[in-house]
Amino acid sequence: MVVPLSYFIEHIFQNWTHEDAALIDTVMLYVDYTAPVEAMRAKLVEIVKASALWDRKVVNMQVTDFKADTMEIRMLMSAGTAGRVFDIRCEVREKMIAWLQREYPGALLRRRAEMELPDRAA
Repeated sequence: MVVPLSYFIEHIFQNWTHEDAALIDTVMLYVDYTAPVEAMRAKLVEIVKASALWDRKVVNMQVTDFKADTMEIRMLMSAGTAGRVFDIRCEVREKMIAWLQREYPGALLRRRAEMELPDRAA
């Protein structure tokens, strides 16, 4: 099957390879500006290296965006098949959140609001 390059430029597509092709997947986290980026990067490497799902090819973390109250973190990891890359993505997400909850709870987002109490003297 021959598909013109313009098709891939104009349409969204997804790689559904199931065997014999390493895949890279992304975990996005949205954290407070106080999140320890270097410690998170080291923890990501530790989590991925310990996973039996990882194919030993790609592990990386970057700060990809800032919002008014959020820092966007993108974590990349690779695995040999679509099923394995989905599983390692879930593993990384769960373990990173658990680690942040335990070690750096202030780095997790909280919605803040100010309330003014009514003057009771009136």
